[in-house]
Amino acid sequence: MTQTHAAQPRELPSTWNPADVEAELYQRWVAAGYFTADPAGDKPPFSIVIPPPNVTGSLHIGHAFEHTLMDVLTRRRRMQGYDALWLPGMDHASIAVQAMVEKQLRDEGIDHRELGREGFLARVWEWKEKHGGAILSQMRRLGDSVDWTRERFTMDDGLSRAVQTIFKKLYDDGLIYRAERLVNWSPEMRSAISDIEVEHKEVEGELVSMRYGHGDASIVVATTRVETMLGDTAVAVHPDDDRYRHLVGTSIELPLTGRMIPIVADTHVDPEFGSGAVKVTPAHDPNDFEIGQRHDLPMLTVMDERGRITRTGTRFDGMDRFEARVAVREALREEGRIVAEKRPYVHSVGHSSRSKEPIEPRLSLQWYVKVGPLAKAAGDAVRDGRVEVHPPEMAKRYFDWVDNLHDWNISRQLWWGHRIPVWYGPGGEVVCVGPDEEPPSGEGWHQDEDVLDTWFSSGLWPFSTMGWPDDTADLRKYYPTSVLVTGYDILFFWVARMMMMGLYAMDGEPPFRVIALHGMVRDPHGKKMSKSAGNTVDPLEWMDNYGTDALRFTLARGANPGADSPISEEWVAGSRSFCTKLFNATKFAMMNGARVPAALPPRDELTDADRWILDRADRVVSEVDELLEDFQFAKATEALYHFTWDEFCDWYLELSKVQLDEQGDRAERTRDVLGHVLDVLLRLLHPTIPYITETLWTTLTGRDSVVVAEWPGAEGLQADTGAAERVEATQKLITEIRRFRSDQGLKPGQRVAAKLGGVSELGLDGHVPAVRALARVTEPADGFTSSASIEVGLRGGTVTVELDLSGAIDVAAERKRLAKDLAAAEKELAGTEKKLGNPAFTDKAPAEVVDKIKVRRDTALADIERINARLSALPES
Repeated sequence: MTQTHAAQPRELPSTWNPADVEAELYQRWVAAGYFTADPAGDKPPFSIVIPPPNVTGSLHIGHAFEHTLMDVLTRRRRMQGYDALWLPGMDHASIAVQAMVEKQLRDEGIDHRELGREGFLARVWEWKEKHGGAILSQMRRLGDSVDWTRERFTMDDGLSRAVQTIFKKLYDDGLIYRAERLVNWSPEMRSAISDIEVEHKEVEGELVSMRYGHGDASIVVATTRVETMLGDTAVAVHPDDDRYRHLVGTSIELPLTGRMIPIVADTHVDPEFGSGAVKVTPAHDPNDFEIGQRHDLPMLTVMDERGRITRTGTRFDGMDRFEARVAVREALREEGRIVAEKRPYVHSVGHSSRSKEPIEPRLSLQWYVKVGPLAKAAGDAVRDGRVEVHPPEMAKRYFDWVDNLHDWNISRQLWWGHRIPVWYGPGGEVVCVGPDEEPPSGEGWHQDEDVLDTWFSSGLWPFSTMGWPDDTADLRKYYPTSVLVTGYDILFFWVARMMMMGLYAMDGEPPFRVIALHGMVRDPHGKKMSKSAGNTVDPLEWMDNYGTDALRFTLARGANPGADSPISEEWVAGSRSFCTKLFNATKFAMMNGARVPAALPPRDELTDADRWILDRADRVVSEVDELLEDFQFAKATEALYHFTWDEFCDWYLELSKVQLDEQGDRAERTRDVLGHVLDVLLRLLHPTIPYITETLWTTLTGRDSVVVAEWPGAEGLQADTGAAERVEATQKLITEIRRFRSDQGLKPGQRVAAKLGGVSELGLDGHVPAVRALARVTEPADGFTSSASIEVGLRGGTVTVELDLSGAIDVAAERKRLAKDLAAAEKELAGTEKKLGNPAFTDKAPAEVVDKIKVRRDTALADIERINARLSALPES
């Protein structure tokens, strides 16, 4: 797009120091309104959903990774002329916030229940205003180009109204119901928690085998949770297990309780595992719950909300679950019922990700969403092409989930969150109240105490943030959103819920057109990052040390669709070097008069090097466009890295120095090409490294901001293959001369006379000045005598380079140094051959050890050949 006016001319600082400019630049972008969407405008829309971070959160490396990818897409679309909306906000994080504020109160000696619901919520809001949202300022540091005028919070009035509206709609449509089901229970939080809030850990416990019944009618069962036997209501065996066929349908005494329980046959039981019989505790085990339902067994809840044994009629009532585990085991031992004990017994146990305690499967009265029709719609939207999963192979995981969804437990026994809008009357009445309805009042009426699962409100995020249930301009223009960028690890939780809710609320319109899945950030060795492993990283610290652009460039460079991304500080440091290289290249170009021309000179007036770099730049524009459209962030970033460093900086800048030295029209045309390529390159790099490109581009062009500059378009140039071949030949010739010089021990800046033979035959006459300048070889004077030579094979022929090294090197010292290197290589060769010739070693050593010795032998042979060649090439002393 054409900018309205030029900025004041600016000069580049002597060096690139990100900390000096990042905060100021970001504030300038926000103040200028570059990130603010305009639904009344005529630009095509591009909108993107941000996974709302928890209000308690701070920027971790996963956030930085995901936000970088979203920002690359958003900044590019904005430059392409789209009305880009990237809407920021936060999730209220029910469990995390409640746990945090409860702890604060305990530290003050206050039980949160003493405050009552309203008093506690007042403290939570106080905490939120004072401490919540630190991550939002960290998003600014990262450079997120989000529309801050539209910031939302899942507990604000508008989103709360959306939650109540959709709850009422689902309830009225018979898709929300209340029932007793087994849930993940946190005794510490005294609440059900979702599957995503359960972390499975390998722990050392014990496997206790115990005998139920007496004599021939007895059965041995095993468990890692002995205390739950107090709630057993059956023993199950496989129907085809001959050992127990005669007992099916009979009853057996449950020890310690005096109760008789039936023996049932169920195909869930594995007859090959253990004794082939399992205890069935329907109210405290998911598999047992299913068996209990199939056989209509009683569901005895024997633990209260705090994890204490209750209502068993035994002496264990009132004990904590872990205390009871020991007491029940010892009581069984006293009765002689312990058959075997295995400890330590390593097994997987679910833990609350918030309170860190083992969760307890527990039968509880909860609210549920009937997901059958909603999940079918979510699956159909991908199957019929309304929504594309990228990469496509991830679609199978999506279908595996949505096609097998169980009803969704949406109630939580907490105070912080969206309270369930259901009122109960004194006569057993149940009334669901919408946002514009008055709740029933009068004696005996009360509202449900539970709040909704956080995923319920975040599932509405793509449309609730745009004003739904009202008909708003934002909703009309930006919904469905264009793309969802998210990790495959929450594909099942957040993505599936947004799909179900969006399709249901928005008349079959999905919440996004594309689901672009990425993997997890891992350490350099591919291991998952965790505090316990000691391999976590702080992106804020890396931004402090290397600059935000360096972090973003590293993250984008590792982002392959659907794949995990390793990262290391060394790579971030490398990206900082890239930024420095780009800064120095731009500074050099500007110091030498580079400018962005209104139009490039005619191609027939340009040099081979000029045409080559222009063609390469045009190809890179096409390549990057194609890759970013396919969410190939890593490949696009890699292409830009190599074009910038290998082609533009390492070659064209060096070749341009020769052309600039010539002065006149050729130098002026070189300045135009330099400025043009830099302009294109900085715009291509801007979405990934916004701060340095803003600094360099505005200084180069004198314009307002690269944020709203036009995205480069490929011109579709007919590439000059002849120019490319001649430049390639020149590069190879320079490289081979440099290598030969190094082999001869010449210092990099040392100039020697050389005669170049065969260049005319290959059409390289015009490139000789560049070869001499960059290879540090001068024109031979009268009486030139060659003391060393090389032949460089190029396409179409060979160039002979004869050099006069007399006086350029200390031949005697060089021979002595090479002789020492040769002796070391010959010693290494002898040692490796001795080992490889010894069957006692080769037959017994691991294959990888033998392979390493072979590599060392081959390296020694190559070194000997190289050193001998260098000795032969040295002039006589």
